[in-house]
Amino acid sequence: MIKMTTSLGEIVIELYPDEAPVTVKNFLDYVESGFFTDTTFHRVIPGFVIQGGGLDRDMRPKQTKPGIVNEADNGLKNEVGTLSMARTNDPNSATSQFFINLVDNAFLDFQAKTPQGWGYAVFAKVTSGMDVVNAIASVTTGNKNGHSDVPLEPVVILSTEVIK
Repeated sequence: MIKMTTSLGEIVIELYPDEAPVTVKNFLDYVESGFFTDTTFHRVIPGFVIQGGGLDRDMRPKQTKPGIVNEADNGLKNEVGTLSMARTNDPNSATSQFFINLVDNAFLDFQAKTPQGWGYAVFAKVTSGMDVVNAIASVTTGNKNGHSDVPLEPVVILSTEVIK
């Protein structure tokens, strides 16, 4: 379990190490190193996702470790409240950025081991704090430093910690 304290409140997250061992270890490494502190939820799209874990308040990316293998074929679905790894077009490019699904996003699920079909690896679920997730989803957004859907008032991850 992870407690993520944000500028809008706390989110408690249950990890799924049996289904996504590489992804969970990667996420835990970032949590335990303090990497997420002072990163933002930099992409907020109501009715879709909130994304964070890689950019600071000025939209500057933090230095990450290399990408990890995509575990989207683990049987877990991109449903409301689940966390998945964000990535580029390369299926095996996820580093620190993650997103929380605001709705069931079946089109993000694994379909096939092809560039178009890989999907996004679910590795955790919010167990407490969906009110905070929904508060983040309702902030006013705009454009900043070439990015769209950015909260006009930064939503900051103040800390992350492993809890029992």
